[in-house]
Amino acid sequence: MEFMGIRDRGGIIEKNVENAIISHLQKFLLEMGKGFCFVDRQMHICTETSDFYIDLVFYNYILKCFVLIDLKTHKLTHQDIGQMDMYIRMFDDLKKQEDDNPTIGIIFCTDKDETIVKYSVLNESEQIFASKYMTVLPTVEELRAELERNQLLYGIENHE
Repeated sequence: MEFMGIRDRGGIIEKNVENAIISHLQKFLLEMGKGFCFVDRQMHICTETSDFYIDLVFYNYILKCFVLIDLKTHKLTHQDIGQMDMYIRMFDDLKKQEDDNPTIGIIFCTDKDETIVKYSVLNESEQIFASKYMTVLPTVEELRAELERNQLLYGIENHE
């Protein structure tokens, strides 16, 4: 998020992150990868009694699927995961065309608890992903520590 000018000053607001992404849409799309097209922001979907707004909606013409992004300025919760699961199910039912692949949901959050990931639908889902974002690039030492933590967590041997 640093390339968009977002700095953690003790309270990032989701709307500010969303506005920064829209203001730097070309850079954001390049960071996401190939084939992404912007569809909408704050896309309104509703049930009989409730209204919901998906932060950002993209279509990937290579994957042939919609990609929903939910921005969170807090640690990932099971409620966030459930919300994205519902968005994907509703989107697949209401918006996806027959020749589209299943919708993908990405939750951008400031932190995530691996236990919540392990015991939620994120564990085996091929449609929902949570990604931790940083407002500034980490130092070399921080990157090294994170790599070592992930190697231990996933049982990967270090081959330096």
